[in-house]
Amino acid sequence: MSFIRSVIHALWMLVTVVPWGIIMCVNSLWKRGIPLYWMAVQWLRWAIGGARLILGIRYRVTGMENLPQDKLAGAILLVKHQSTYETFLMPTLMPHPLAFVFKKELIYVPFFGWAMARLDMIHIDRSQRTQAFNKVVSQGRELLAQGIWIIMFPEGTRIPRGKQGNYKTGGTRLACETGVPVIPIAVSSAKVWPRKAFVKTPGVVDVSIGAAIPSVGRRPDELMREVEAWIEGEMRRLDPEAYATEAAPAASTTA
Repeated sequence: MSFIRSVIHALWMLVTVVPWGIIMCVNSLWKRGIPLYWMAVQWLRWAIGGARLILGIRYRVTGMENLPQDKLAGAILLVKHQSTYETFLMPTLMPHPLAFVFKKELIYVPFFGWAMARLDMIHIDRSQRTQAFNKVVSQGRELLAQGIWIIMFPEGTRIPRGKQGNYKTGGTRLACETGVPVIPIAVSSAKVWPRKAFVKTPGVVDVSIGAAIPSVGRRPDELMREVEAWIEGEMRRLDPEAYATEAAPAASTTA
């Protein structure tokens, strides 16, 4: 049954992303910025709604009160990355527009990538690390000044359930450069939507939003260690079965 549901959901995603991508590209000829972003979020709501109705995947959020309340307040969201699910979910939850930092290859994905290229996102060439980070800082400043929050996955890629990736300091370096707080977020999506798996299973994805951590006067590596400790500790609380045989985590931040 899970396989059949997954096939139906894949078809749902396909038949909705094609017209959505076309509509986004056409509208981008005269509409840009935040209005176009909220158009994009509508398709993400369809994707999350389809996951709920077709796959039986629901989500439960705690900690929304930890998000900055001021409309002009900046923030950098640092999120645990286990599957595609959280990339679709986060923009539907947040009260501010989000700008993802992602590898530029994604903009060449038909329809989805073409639509992403029309939005105010930060797409980088990972092979040019210095230039990439300079681009993140310059574009990040501009976007934060517009009330757009930056979202990054500090482990850099999707991590299997019960595993801990190598937390990189790009997000905290940007926070220290701009003076905005970081918001750590733990997500247990791999319980139902495993990394690189076609078959998904019914269940609940827990999203836990931690308290904002100020960046002023902090070192990026020190700040990331605090983010890492909170996220990994929270992951073990949200999904204890996945970490049942593992020893306590050790921080392993690198630049």
